[in-house]
Amino acid sequence: MVSLEEQLALIERGAVECISREELVKKLRRSLETGKPLKVKAGFDPTAADLHLGHTVLLQKLKHFQELGHEIYFLIGDFTAMIGDPTGKSETRKALTRDDVLKNAETYKEQVFKILDPAKTKVVFNSDWLGALTSYDMIKLASQLTVARMLEREDFRQRFAEQRPISIHEFLYPLIQGYDSVAIEADVELGGTDQLFNVLMGRDLQRARGMEPQVVLTMPLLEGLDGVNKMSKSLGNYIGITEAPENIYGKVLSISDTLMFRYYELLSDLSAQEIAALKAGIADGSLHPKEVKKQLARELTARFHGQAAAANAETEFEKVFQKKELPDEMTEVALPTGEAIWLPQLLLDAGLVTSTSEGRRMIQQGAVAVNGEKIADINAKAARAGEMILKVGKRRFARVIFESRDGALQ
Repeated sequence: MVSLEEQLALIERGAVECISREELVKKLRRSLETGKPLKVKAGFDPTAADLHLGHTVLLQKLKHFQELGHEIYFLIGDFTAMIGDPTGKSETRKALTRDDVLKNAETYKEQVFKILDPAKTKVVFNSDWLGALTSYDMIKLASQLTVARMLEREDFRQRFAEQRPISIHEFLYPLIQGYDSVAIEADVELGGTDQLFNVLMGRDLQRARGMEPQVVLTMPLLEGLDGVNKMSKSLGNYIGITEAPENIYGKVLSISDTLMFRYYELLSDLSAQEIAALKAGIADGSLHPKEVKKQLARELTARFHGQAAAANAETEFEKVFQKKELPDEMTEVALPTGEAIWLPQLLLDAGLVTSTSEGRRMIQQGAVAVNGEKIADINAKAARAGEMILKVGKRRFARVIFESRDGALQ
């Protein structure tokens, strides 16, 4: 059995705040004495179909608890997702439909088991208990919170001060998230730093019911590829866990040397001692930062696609980006022959950009090449004949084949 000190070291790794450490020590000590595992909860609202590495910070911490023998509750907020947590938002979120929520929830269940052990994970849906609450129950629950308490939340306080709308249902979100902890009888709840108000609500509601309050452990919001803003699909600085192996590998290699160790601490399965050894190796010159970053890229790619795919991704990356060769596999697009085509339109037709505006922008940035030759003219045209290799950025390739209408190559 893992000692109390060893458990604390792993649990606190990378964490921002523990409320309170004294309570956590008490719970862990009791667990060791009785052999009864702690109930550890983290909730995820299925508001999008795919998870990215930023979401996996909490999953990695759940895995730590799981490795220590505790009981893990992966809570899918199918009920709360239809309300929408306004955390960090300047306006009311658009509500999702029930069908959207259920569809996204199914993809979440598939993705989380890339990290967690499915045999040791309890997947629960908060609609199971929240859907059973009557209107009387909900009013009684709402009576336990004042408007003044709600306005302690920074985003609510700011919107109120700026006279921007706050819907009444948004006030209910922290309450019903807190009620999840009551229903599960959670000992520990994990959340991002932006969730602090909500997870503390679980402590308040448990205490009001005479229960021992849960310990709150907050984790940092993982910076995206830009190294500044939190990882977000809307900002385009994310690494999706369902992305192709070569994309995950290449994107991890693109992060800064400083950010690399942030990712190691929050996402890697290496021990704190092993990570410290890597840092020391770079400091004394015995290790090159690029090799250390490659190790991280292999680990994260293998986590979601397996060791063989990670090895292939590394080989492909070195071939394409270090030796300047073409990838073994690339999208092939057949287009009809005809008059010369405007290059941004060709990039769009080949599926390499989402609009001609993006195509122009990529050309202006020097990110477009035709048959290995970089193109700088946004008005450039390409002849509709034969074959050509198009490249956009570092990772997007397409082989375009121009055919006559009868299918003959021209």
